[in-house]
Amino acid sequence: MARILVAYGTSEGQTAAIAERIGDALAAEGRDATLVHAKHPPAALEPGDYDGVIVGASIHMGAHQEYVGEFVRDHLEALHRRPSAFFSVSLTAAHADPDDREPAREMLEAFLEETGWEPDRTLSVAGALRYSEYGLLKRVVMRRIAGKAGSDTDTSRDYEYTDWEAVEEFALEFSSLVQ
Repeated sequence: MARILVAYGTSEGQTAAIAERIGDALAAEGRDATLVHAKHPPAALEPGDYDGVIVGASIHMGAHQEYVGEFVRDHLEALHRRPSAFFSVSLTAAHADPDDREPAREMLEAFLEETGWEPDRTLSVAGALRYSEYGLLKRVVMRRIAGKAGSDTDTSRDYEYTDWEAVEEFALEFSSLVQ
């Protein structure tokens, strides 16, 4: 049974939820998926011990989590020696207009350039607005940003924009790369 590592960074939990869905989709394909938060990986973790590696991070304030970048740089050789993939989560990816989604794709490409990584697959996927989990200041800031983008501003509820079908398709495409 092929072993696949799914390492991720998350700030508000949506990237973790996406990583879990990827793990579930891989398991349904008969793969042994191991999920690891890249901020606190087990000391003995060796991505080279896996048949494939998927890494995910979310964009906040114009950048992915730095610790995910460090994880990729620390394990770059192992990532290049086996099938690998990267998924990037952002609210910008939720825009209906492809031109408005382009900054999310550009940030994904910038992450790869900064780390020197050339994964076999990438996915830019929409995240979520978790107004109920934000403190007052962050709620006000996120509402303002959402309003400028023509997005949801009712702070009495949360909004999830993730295309779960695309996430599962990404996992299945990656699974086909792993022997």
